[in-house]
Amino acid sequence: MIRKKPKSKETKLTAGELQREILKFFKDNPRKQFNPKQVAKKLGVENSKDAVVHAMVQLSEARHLTALGDYKFKLKHSAPSFGPKKLLEGYVDVTRSGTAYIECEGHEEDIFVSAKGLGTALHGDLVQVATWTPRGRRRPEGEVVNIVERASDTFVGTIWLRGNQALVAPSRNDVPVDILVDLADTQNAEDGDRVVVKVTQWHKTQTQRPKGIVTAVLGAEGSDLEMKVILINKGFNLGFPKEVVAESEAIPAVISPQEIQQRRDFRKITTFTIDPEDAKDFDDALSIRYLENGHCEVGVHIADVTHYVKSGTTLDKEAYQRSTSVYLVDRVLPMLPERLSNDLCSLRPKEDKLTFSAVFEFDGNDQVVSRWFGKTIIHSNHRFSYEKAQEVLEGGTGDFAKELLDLNRMAKKLKADRFKNGAIDFETEEVRFRLDANGVPVELFVKERKDAHMLIEDFMLLANKEVAIFINKKAENQAEIPFVYRIHDYPNPDKVKELALFAKELGLQMRINTPQEIARSFNLLAQQAEKDPAFKLLQPLAIRTMAKAEYSTQNIGHYGLAFDFYSHFTSPIRRYSDVLAHRILFANLGENAVRYDKDKLQEQCKHISLQERKAMEAERESIKYKQVEFMQKHVGEEFEGYISGIIDRGFFVELADSKCEGMVGFDRLSEPFNVEEGRLRAKGLRSGTMLKMGDLVKVRILETNLAKRQIEMELV
Repeated sequence: MIRKKPKSKETKLTAGELQREILKFFKDNPRKQFNPKQVAKKLGVENSKDAVVHAMVQLSEARHLTALGDYKFKLKHSAPSFGPKKLLEGYVDVTRSGTAYIECEGHEEDIFVSAKGLGTALHGDLVQVATWTPRGRRRPEGEVVNIVERASDTFVGTIWLRGNQALVAPSRNDVPVDILVDLADTQNAEDGDRVVVKVTQWHKTQTQRPKGIVTAVLGAEGSDLEMKVILINKGFNLGFPKEVVAESEAIPAVISPQEIQQRRDFRKITTFTIDPEDAKDFDDALSIRYLENGHCEVGVHIADVTHYVKSGTTLDKEAYQRSTSVYLVDRVLPMLPERLSNDLCSLRPKEDKLTFSAVFEFDGNDQVVSRWFGKTIIHSNHRFSYEKAQEVLEGGTGDFAKELLDLNRMAKKLKADRFKNGAIDFETEEVRFRLDANGVPVELFVKERKDAHMLIEDFMLLANKEVAIFINKKAENQAEIPFVYRIHDYPNPDKVKELALFAKELGLQMRINTPQEIARSFNLLAQQAEKDPAFKLLQPLAIRTMAKAEYSTQNIGHYGLAFDFYSHFTSPIRRYSDVLAHRILFANLGENAVRYDKDKLQEQCKHISLQERKAMEAERESIKYKQVEFMQKHVGEEFEGYISGIIDRGFFVELADSKCEGMVGFDRLSEPFNVEEGRLRAKGLRSGTMLKMGDLVKVRILETNLAKRQIEMELV
């Protein structure tokens, strides 16, 4: 039967006819997304907008269309009839539209999942996804079939009392479902209060609500509360359980003579720490000794956390659950209780401290000729801040000047060798805040990385690499020794091509045919960024093309550092991965190999990687919040900045001085703009004015929205 397309706006269709015409329209446009208003206009029907909405919802429920959020729909693609679906595991990354991408280990392409295909999965969850590649499409698609691990079961939201039950509406935009709470479990919260709710029973379908209990009623609105909200929403507990604190307080502080006898004694060798000015948890120290053969011995001494945190204890289980310290703009949420992180384990000056050390002998050409790993005891002679150490390096005089200068020379050689082997310069501008007594930002500035920072970094990289090499060499010609590796895969080729287009727009030709060429091009980009601020905008984009570094028992090397073997050994106070590395390394220092259960270790790696990701997201959210809070005082003022992104609604501008980013809506300009494919440029439809990535512009701050972390701007 031939269906006749409506001819004019006088045409009013029955409900069935309207559904058929809408479905035909979507089949004619199989890859595009439309909202009801757009569909009504394209079809030219007289039916009301509500009728069109109802018809599209009906088609969605019948699985002909897919609802994408933001009232947009697209044609639902069925799984192909050829070949079985693949089952993969990965993390959910939800977009603003409600759709998501699943980032799967060992899978080059992220899996696209529609909002409906997510089921009850939320941002950050570890899920199993059934995936396929539709005919004529390159990008794989899929649907979530199982939730392996929830990223969080605790959320902050606003409570609304409804009869004998209450609803908590989470403040996170990526949690689209309210949580049902019995009145007996509300902690006497009042209507409209901000509360913390813990989910006790997850929903099975998108139309159901999860059940939960209120665990805390939060205080007044403000910056302090918002920082807590960020941590809670990412699943981090603000305090330690009483039994964990009690266990840490019961650990004796006195180091017994028997313990000292079992260790290599470095207390008479020159040793110091170099850390941020406000640091309290010093987990690494460097020692230096000049040998009679003309060589130099450098010790990388790491807090011996595993001496105090025994496997299987309540303290250990809590540390694993957290897996990482979380660093927000104005606070640190530690992995270990303060008794350990700031006292027993912290390598404070003028105190005997227990350490696990990697000791290297350098020859006259600053090449490592031998290495030793083992338990030690140190006595730090001095505590340097980065700034004070830098003063000594620049002036050539001061406390331990010779030692610092020699260490700096060796560190530069280590770095040069690394880049010669193909390492990538990942340095990006890091925003720092100066806060008043109430935690409100009064100044923003870009942290400057100097030799003192890189000196420490290069020796930590050396220790991390050599520990991984040691474990691998021990397993030569015998069964593998399962270990916790820090791995980094090759970049995504499609994302690299897109980056190369951006770079070409700015006048930089990138060679991207091989991983080695990509690494050289990224370093060229970093060099250009030092000369032209516009290129700095490309560095975060370059990092986004990369696979995310993560923890795994399956070693594939570290592409960014150009290391075949790499681990994390140097920060056990703030990273549980390092605690595991310490235990495995110590167990394998003797003649016989000791093998941990690889499957269990891999599960631990997945959990630690997930926690690390959540901590990084929390840090970024706190920075964004403080940036918006800072700009509140500058509404109406004008600033220079660079166009840092272009979307259909407008373009983003990153301010040159503060690195705050806001958006200029196209609706605020004097003419409509068309965004060109690739989102590199937007062209004025009347004047032909071109706006492109990296352009220097002047903007005025119009409005700030702390709740949404948004800054509205207009072009001056």
